[in-house]
Amino acid sequence: MTRWGKLAMKLDAYERLMRLDKPIGILLLLWPTLWALWIAGDGHPPWQIVLIFVMGTVLMRSAGCVMNDVADRDYDGQVERTQLRPLATREVTVKEALLLATGLSLIAFMFVLFLNKLTILLSFAALFLAATYPLTKRFLAIPQAYLGIAFGFGIPMAFTAVSGAIPCVAWLMLVANVFWAIAYDTEYAMVDRPDDLKIGIRSSAIFFGRFDVAAVMLSYLATLGLLLYIGMQLHLLWPYYAGLLVAGMIAAYHYILIRRRERGACFKAFLHNNWLGAAVFAGVFANYWI
Repeated sequence: MTRWGKLAMKLDAYERLMRLDKPIGILLLLWPTLWALWIAGDGHPPWQIVLIFVMGTVLMRSAGCVMNDVADRDYDGQVERTQLRPLATREVTVKEALLLATGLSLIAFMFVLFLNKLTILLSFAALFLAATYPLTKRFLAIPQAYLGIAFGFGIPMAFTAVSGAIPCVAWLMLVANVFWAIAYDTEYAMVDRPDDLKIGIRSSAIFFGRFDVAAVMLSYLATLGLLLYIGMQLHLLWPYYAGLLVAGMIAAYHYILIRRRERGACFKAFLHNNWLGAAVFAGVFANYWI
């Protein structure tokens, strides 16, 4: 094989390691950030700040995936869904993965340096959350809750970047995101439950047991309830509530998908959460546009 052929194979392995071929994680991280940016900016967040947060979301989600695979490299080969990941197949070395994660994090930090001091300080907390989340699967009963904080930390950062402060509504949005993450990542964990039980990884699907479907639906209810309360506190207009109604209908559809606990259907429900996040953002956007 030529040098260029080897380089192409290595770049393909890096792309898969960063999950750029599977953008669902980027979208689930991006939607709550966009909710926060539009609310913090009263519908008109500075485009430069929006661009920084979009780029930071892509970079930090990619870095998080790399760090997750480094932590799980001894387990991924034993799980059906993850056995072909680049670290599990030795296509990428641990050293290469650590250098890649460091490089992505540094580039993301360079973008953050264009923001205010408080946002820069919060970025260190965001990095800590992203780096430590993979370890929580070893000892936390519901690591998905920690994931919700990590995935939602762009919310307080968005408020500080736009307004220089973190109002109560930002923390409520973060809590709503935690419940949303528990919902969609439990659907994800229901796919891997047999393998996770075998290798000793903790997950919300294992913790909730036969009440897993009920827990998912209650988490959706808590998410939408908090977002409804936020809308009332901010005196948002009817398009916002229309977006929540569509999101609620999507959540109801997920119940149909997961009620039989079939792996393929649970994974489909997980992927479909992109549309739930998009529906909420469409409501936020339309509220200020009108």
